[in-house]
Amino acid sequence: MTLRGQTYRADAMWVFGYGSLIWRPSFPFVERREGYIQGWGRWFYQGSTDHRGVPGAPGRVVTLLPDADTSCWGAAYRVSPADSERVLAELDHREQGGYDRHTVRVITREDEPLDALMYLATPENSSYLGRASDLEIARQIFAAHGPSGSNSEYLLELERALSSMGVRDPHVSALADLVRTLQSERD
Repeated sequence: MTLRGQTYRADAMWVFGYGSLIWRPSFPFVERREGYIQGWGRWFYQGSTDHRGVPGAPGRVVTLLPDADTSCWGAAYRVSPADSERVLAELDHREQGGYDRHTVRVITREDEPLDALMYLATPENSSYLGRASDLEIARQIFAAHGPSGSNSEYLLELERALSSMGVRDPHVSALADLVRTLQSERD
């Protein structure tokens, strides 16, 4: 199987998730390993009009930006050869809002490197929202809802999943604290 010019053995396809794939992979997998990729930072800079928002009122979901001094924790899933084509088709549909396939080197908790496919939304895609203050991002997340549910759920589930892995992402945690404050002010 060839992905972006790289050939994968069908028995060794791994998918790395750093957002909702951590807590809701929604595809069959044989094995899950926690791990990180070096040189990437996770940011709520990607717009979502197909899952966590709607056209005219996009939500914000995570993407990665290069950052040599940062690592990004997530989950790597090994997909069986029998499921690989179907899983790729499902992920291509799920990640259609500006994400492209890329290959990354994941370092697992067991300190084992593995090559994995990940979906990355670059600043060049039409749904990219980019930087804003944490408060502006939190307000947008708090207000957004889409076919897959509230944008707040996405953020809070990501924070919970990272916490269960023993990982604290400062950007995710800061936004989650702000969204919880907005929720308590509303209630």
